[in-house]
Amino acid sequence: MSKGLFITFEGGDGSGKSTQIEKLKDYLEGKGFHVVLTREPGGTKISEDIREIILDSRNTEMSDMTETLLYAAARAQLVEQVIRPAVERGDMVICDRFVDSSMAYQAYGRGLGDIVWDINKNAVGDYMPDLTILLRLDPEAGMGRISGRKQDRIELSSSDFHRRVYEGYLALEKRFPDRIKGIDASRGIEEISEEIINIVQDLI
Repeated sequence: MSKGLFITFEGGDGSGKSTQIEKLKDYLEGKGFHVVLTREPGGTKISEDIREIILDSRNTEMSDMTETLLYAAARAQLVEQVIRPAVERGDMVICDRFVDSSMAYQAYGRGLGDIVWDINKNAVGDYMPDLTILLRLDPEAGMGRISGRKQDRIELSSSDFHRRVYEGYLALEKRFPDRIKGIDASRGIEEISEEIINIVQDLI
């Protein structure tokens, strides 16, 4: 293919994104594709530095708008430096989170609304994923999965916040059904992986 594909994974904390991203990477590489894995916020030196600021649990005084702008800044750098060049040279790009995370976490979770989209529209231009896999998992179950590890500033938010994020993801899935494909993430790893691969096969 002359142009690559941009695939993102979304879901609440503990939904199993990392596991499924690795399984999809292995599948695509087995088919002969060159795969670029990246994450948000992060993926470049500048974006990783911003990530440290956003997720530092000591930064309790950070305002919701500051949080939103920092995510968008990290994203703009990632698109410019990693995602756009990789797709244009024909690679498969898989990104752990993208604009939909800001919509779920800041627009819905923090209650900032459509201004979050306006900010991110300027950050990424017209560069949106070809496919978004949404791993749907009840937030209480997701937080239970990560309860034994050190949690970052976002993960330490209230259960009400995580519930709003989950509901935001469901709303986004309904709003963009052609791009966002929701998957029941409460099932076994292999069953989930098989469904994801079937979806990706239809795309490629």
